[in-house]
Amino acid sequence: MVIGTIDYPMEGTDAKVNIAFFLVPKEEVIYLSPKSTIRQALERMEYHRYSAVPLIDDEGRYSGTITEGDLLWKLKRSPEIGFEHTHKVLLQDVPQHMNIKPVRIDAQMEDLITLAINQNFVPVVDDNGIFIGIIRRREIIDYCFKLWMNKDKTAQ
Repeated sequence: MVIGTIDYPMEGTDAKVNIAFFLVPKEEVIYLSPKSTIRQALERMEYHRYSAVPLIDDEGRYSGTITEGDLLWKLKRSPEIGFEHTHKVLLQDVPQHMNIKPVRIDAQMEDLITLAINQNFVPVVDDNGIFIGIIRRREIIDYCFKLWMNKDKTAQ
């Protein structure tokens, strides 16, 4: 089956679909450092219209995902910060309410389906735990839809 220009095997064949086919590489991902500030996160998220952004430390390792909700809860629970002081608070000091774990690059697409239910993307790391990109929920849904359509066609 062909999605875009990528030809990959479908369910019912002996081959598994590796997530590398769907990877958005780090160079194309908007991410922040845990040493970035709340203000930087708000500005970047607003500009790109994202509700969540991965956090990558100085060594290139995935250290979590910061969400709009995390930022709002921090501001709500710390009224002394106020918007005018968001440039003083580091993201490493903002509690993350979702524990989004990365997957390794050798994971299979089927491994990501349950992860994509509650998050917009799945972070991907290499064998050394270095962040290499994300798989967006829309690609996972598209894969599942085309898989379903393929099964529907073969059943007729």
